[in-house]
Amino acid sequence: QVQLVESGGGLVQPGGSLRLSCARSGSIFSINYMGWYRQAPGKQRELVAEITSGGSTNYANSVKGRFTISRDNAKNTVDLQMNSLKPEDTAVYYCNMKGVEKKGTVYAAMDAWGKGTLVTVSS
Repeated sequence: QVQLVESGGGLVQPGGSLRLSCARSGSIFSINYMGWYRQAPGKQRELVAEITSGGSTNYANSVKGRFTISRDNAKNTVDLQMNSLKPEDTAVYYCNMKGVEKKGTVYAAMDAWGKGTLVTVSS
């Protein structure tokens, strides 16, 4: 079973930077989508940034120009570089991967989520 683990969260002052990383374990046949989502207290989970296997990216308007998503296709990892952080960026950040996993000789659709890492932006 594919498992994702996020790291890199923490407390940072407004204007600061953090880099989140998402590592996966488990047998993967292919990954065609990687994304970062976040959920602030009392709000719904929202897309932050996403990247396809071909390298196409998409960002939430609120983070454009400040956040950068990148992936390592060889390692099947995805990072999120967050600059110029604002208090409104405070949330739990989740990694998501979609693709195909291999279970023995069986291939199955995969939609995996990590447990999240907390980012707090505060002075």
